[in-house]
Amino acid sequence: MAAAIHQLVAGFSRGDAISNEALALQNAFRSWGARSCIFCEAKRILPELRGTARDLREMSYGPDDIALLHLSIGSAVNDFFAGLRCRKAILYHNVTPPAFYKPINSRTAADLERGLRQVKALAGAAELNMAVSGFNAAELVALGYRDVKVLPLTLDLGMLDAPPDKTVAKRYGDGRVNVIFVGRLAPNKAIEDLVTAFAHYRHCVQPRSRLIHVGSFAGAERYYQMVRKRAQDMGVGDTVFAGAVPQNTLNAFYRIASVFLCMSEHEGFCIPIIEAMHMRVPVLAYAGGAVPETLDGAGVLFREKKFPWIAEMIEMLASDLALRRSVIERQDARVGRYTARDTVSELRALMRPLMEKGGR
Repeated sequence: MAAAIHQLVAGFSRGDAISNEALALQNAFRSWGARSCIFCEAKRILPELRGTARDLREMSYGPDDIALLHLSIGSAVNDFFAGLRCRKAILYHNVTPPAFYKPINSRTAADLERGLRQVKALAGAAELNMAVSGFNAAELVALGYRDVKVLPLTLDLGMLDAPPDKTVAKRYGDGRVNVIFVGRLAPNKAIEDLVTAFAHYRHCVQPRSRLIHVGSFAGAERYYQMVRKRAQDMGVGDTVFAGAVPQNTLNAFYRIASVFLCMSEHEGFCIPIIEAMHMRVPVLAYAGGAVPETLDGAGVLFREKKFPWIAEMIEMLASDLALRRSVIERQDARVGRYTARDTVSELRALMRPLMEKGGR
């Protein structure tokens, strides 16, 4: 057993998917008897979380220890990892194509471009290469990585079953058809297409309906304003942009949702799809990136953005009880398959060669 298994992340914040994954893996590593800390640039750690993640400059290690890099965006952490002289592993979460951000945030676009260069440069740097989806694994293989393993994210779906915010549930559980999407308000998520599809639905199919977007728009403020204007121009200016919300509020939104609609053009996994299926909300999703893999035969998948058809399908999923029941049953089976996997045991098996080499 390695004396320590440390993790490196580009940023650490509350509710962030990679931060949550790092915490879940830290618990696993510690249960194996290894010391385990999470390291990040101090400026990228939320102040209230600086006791949970530590400044990268504080990292000390020996040649038999293991460093696991969560690779997702351009960061000094990636260069730091490249220079480490210990056992190394990579878990790839995907880098969003910079083209999505160039029109709205040049700094983020530059970080993503840097990230792509760093991903390419790190081919061969680690003894173990993993990706959270087959889609992501294929990207690494195309960049020269060898023997990439797929390790699904370790999700705590039980958090979704906690009591919801009663005020939110009462306010929006008013009999309207609630079309929901959960995820960052980011250009690769194609929120403008979400608005367009919903406008077709409200104006042509079901007037008593509401669109709800839940997710942070930090770093995409310009895009947020563009999306808000589109909503106004298309006559759905009352669309709810909830922003980042606490867990009980998210739980309430899932509970009052009629249909989960995903129009995203690029996803490395899309955790909210699994969450929506767990909450028994029918999922209607565009086949962007890893979405078909995440659905794995569940939900309703489409490959062309034909907005009138999407509007009709929303109504069918919301009102046709037999169809709704059938879709939810397939989703239940998909969630069952996902949760049945013991990802911690899979990770231990993948890391065993590194741990045995580093054993003392």
